[in-house]
Amino acid sequence: MTAIEFNYNLTGMQKHLEYFAKRLTSNESDAHDLLQETYLKALVFREKFVQKTNFKAWLFTIMKNIFINNYRRNVRARTLIDTTDNLYHLNSSGAAISITPESRIFEQEIRQTIEALEDDHRIPFEMHTQGFKYKEIAEALDISIGTVKSRIFFGRKKLMASLKDYNN
Repeated sequence: MTAIEFNYNLTGMQKHLEYFAKRLTSNESDAHDLLQETYLKALVFREKFVQKTNFKAWLFTIMKNIFINNYRRNVRARTLIDTTDNLYHLNSSGAAISITPESRIFEQEIRQTIEALEDDHRIPFEMHTQGFKYKEIAEALDISIGTVKSRIFFGRKKLMASLKDYNN
């Protein structure tokens, strides 16, 4: 398929993709963002489309994967999304979670334990907990994905051994 044919087919799928994005996000603005990300990924990975396969299914799969990845990233980040008209929750002075002195001490001890890890294990582990994917970590650190996975695995094992008293 030539680039012109690909682009023509891609724009021809706009209504179907818009509908699917709205069904996934239940929000007009988020649906528009998801649609744009899908177009971008489809254009970037145009060569990965296999001729004589279902183009619509390929696009829907891209959109679904983007939606799932964004959802997982948001859950990991545990961001507070304020949907009130006047951003009441973001501007309120009260904390959403009460922090006890014990929890502060536990957090400090856990952070110190993470900081005590060797850089080879600590850096990939911290990047992974911040929501980076294995591929992104591998590219940033210029190492293979397998090395990233093993370093995160062994970093977790070391942390679990060091923090076994916190295991409830």
